[in-house]
Amino acid sequence: MKKIPMMLQLALILFCIMAIPTAVLTWYSGAQIIENSESAIGESMLAGLNAGRELNENALANLAQDTSRLAATNIFDRIRSIYTYSELNSNYNNVSRAQSVTKELVNLNRRVDGVASSYFYLKDSDYVISTDSGATTLDRYESIDWTTEALAEQRGISGIWVPRKLESGINVVSYVYPLNRLSTTTNGIIVVNMKESQIGKYLHSSEDGDTSHLLLDAEGRVISHRDKALLLTDGLELPFLRDMLTLESGEGYTFHDLDSRRMVYAWNRSESSGWWYVSWSPLDDLMSKSRDMQGNIILLTGAIIALGTVLAVFLATWLSRPLRQLVRTIRSKSDLGVVGRNELAFLDMAFRRMQEEEESLFQLLQEREQDARSLAVHRLLRGEIPPRITEMFPEACYRIAVVSIDRYRVYVGNTNVETRSYHRYLLNTKYESLFPEGILATSVYHNDGCIVIVMNFAPQEEEESRLQIHQVMETIRSESHALLTHSVTIAVSDTADAPELVSERLFEAMELIKQRMINGAGSIMYWEEEEESRRKYIDFDCSERRILNFLDAGNLDGIFKELQVIRSQISAEENISYDNIMFIYHQLLGATIKHLRENHISTGRMIMGKGNIYSILAAMDTLEELEGYLHELFREIVQSLDHSTGESNHGERIIQYLKEHYREEIVFEDMAKEIGISYSYMRKIVYEQTGKSMIDFLNQLRIDKAKELLLDSELTIKQIAAEVGYFNVQSFNRFFRKYEGMPPSSYKSAKSKSS
Repeated sequence: MKKIPMMLQLALILFCIMAIPTAVLTWYSGAQIIENSESAIGESMLAGLNAGRELNENALANLAQDTSRLAATNIFDRIRSIYTYSELNSNYNNVSRAQSVTKELVNLNRRVDGVASSYFYLKDSDYVISTDSGATTLDRYESIDWTTEALAEQRGISGIWVPRKLESGINVVSYVYPLNRLSTTTNGIIVVNMKESQIGKYLHSSEDGDTSHLLLDAEGRVISHRDKALLLTDGLELPFLRDMLTLESGEGYTFHDLDSRRMVYAWNRSESSGWWYVSWSPLDDLMSKSRDMQGNIILLTGAIIALGTVLAVFLATWLSRPLRQLVRTIRSKSDLGVVGRNELAFLDMAFRRMQEEEESLFQLLQEREQDARSLAVHRLLRGEIPPRITEMFPEACYRIAVVSIDRYRVYVGNTNVETRSYHRYLLNTKYESLFPEGILATSVYHNDGCIVIVMNFAPQEEEESRLQIHQVMETIRSESHALLTHSVTIAVSDTADAPELVSERLFEAMELIKQRMINGAGSIMYWEEEEESRRKYIDFDCSERRILNFLDAGNLDGIFKELQVIRSQISAEENISYDNIMFIYHQLLGATIKHLRENHISTGRMIMGKGNIYSILAAMDTLEELEGYLHELFREIVQSLDHSTGESNHGERIIQYLKEHYREEIVFEDMAKEIGISYSYMRKIVYEQTGKSMIDFLNQLRIDKAKELLLDSELTIKQIAAEVGYFNVQSFNRFFRKYEGMPPSSYKSAKSKSS
């Protein structure tokens, strides 16, 4: 682009300004025509699908309502006490009652079109009464075992719809309705089989012949489809269905290409049953007129763009003439070494070169000045006298202030390197700007969260500067806390009257920072000479012995009280040194470690696993931090000593509790509270001692007891299930099969034969 003449660039720009919006507008209008046409077809498709869904749901709802009404009559109470087929056919009255039930079931079938058959099964009986076979035994009728699994998914007292295939080969959707105590005292189920073909008629009632329909249950199984080979298969494997039905919306439509044909898909989910209704139809024939209109718009747009191109070239020639004349004038008067570029590139490179040279010169001057000042201050702090020191610090008196970040390890853990570098830059700039006229201050970063401020002032202003320095230090403390969200401790040295003494004043300030241990974090301290005779050295041998005695007894409260006594006595001493404080706590830790090892107790995990604890103590800022750290350390030691004995006692109580209460319905959370431990800890103990989960261990206890009762008692399987804690036979059979590989009846037979 930089070699293309400016006139051509301007023509291209004008062309783009005219052509691009026109092309975008044409594309957008054409797309809107297609989209609106497709949207109208999609809405119509969805409306037809909803109509078919409502028709189907009304038919199924009517059938379910008629079934419920039939269950509310007393027709089934007449055979409630007849449990065997032979008893049902033993006399005329029983046969007549069975025929009455059959007649009512036939009437139920006739109320809704498309019912294939229906039947009634009395719980624990050996027969069914159906519309297709009359009263017949279970072994001569199709299996009804599937109803047990179906009713496991039942919610509330209403029935449940189950798509399946009859033994006769007919695909049906069965309505399973369990009789309940709200309607009758009879215990059984009514099953009504609606033909899948009738559901297909409902779905196709509002669409033309090119439209296909699909009905899926909540799990994606095909209930109804034109291709009968797909019934009861996974419908989500069909093209595009999984993507559509996993969307959050319960209904909608979309468009896809299938076998080189544009298709519109509509779907709707029933709120009552959770079934998915899907329909699809080819879109190309419906969209032909819309596509013709879109082509005419594109042709008109091409003509407009061609006319605009001619106009753009004319305007570019006229508008670029003044700028081309300016470039020719500049090139004739100066040689910038720019060749082979157009007019805009020539001007851009000329001005950019001048700007870069100016910025680099200014930056070089800034860096040299800042580096020279920082290097001179660091040399001064090391005891060296840099040249031209009087230019930086013209006055005779110096004082050193050290600003130390409290709890520096926590601060480092909460920030990254870039953030800390940025904080140092802001603090150095802020500190130097806070001092009043007459005090020249230079701030540099020292180490380990310490910033050193070198203050220079005239001897005659020393008294006045003391108050001013204190006010500035208070401002520094508040400003630092606002930026770092950490408090800072400030130590100010004595006055030095020569630059050679600055390094000694730095040592004074750093030693003064250590007094943070006594004075507390966030304090401002000033150096004062102290006589050696005034310093006191104390020890706490008695406290050490008491702490070790409390440790042997596992008395944490006693240990904590003794640590508080040590801290209180240290705080009460006015002239105790930092080294004395560290010696006291180091001696306490050493005595503790020695005591544990003398009692053959491993300290590797409790103490040595924490790293160098002496270095950790040295990094603490205050007595409160030291005491808090020791609290946690002694708590872990005591808990570790108690762990081995406590866990075995808990395990025995848990196993004994399960053996005593396995017949009951055990709530594990309540059991844990009764034993006095947490639920998660209880699970951990059981798994470590048995290798099984809580529920597996409990079920194994129950199954072991059931095996004894099967072999040594005359109880029925139902009675044995209740005896060992299962409140229904199905659950008992399922768990027995899981742990023994066979049902209870087979186990009893096998053991009887072997004996």
